[in-house]
Amino acid sequence: MAQVKVSSKYQIVIPREVRDALGIYKGQTVSVIPVGNVIEVVPDQDISGMEGIFPELTLDSIRDESDR
Repeated sequence: MAQVKVSSKYQIVIPREVRDALGIYKGQTVSVIPVGNVIEVVPDQDISGMEGIFPELTLDSIRDESDR
């Protein structure tokens, strides 16, 4: 477990081992979510990186624009 210090501007630095483990890169956005007394920092991912996560999903039953 890594500890960080909150700066006078309420900023924190994500430790290198955490950045490397999660693949966080310079300029990437993250979501900060309060959950009770815990702060979750979740790296945002490009939607194209999610391709194939539901291999059983087909788009056959979805209507075309012309059907609307």
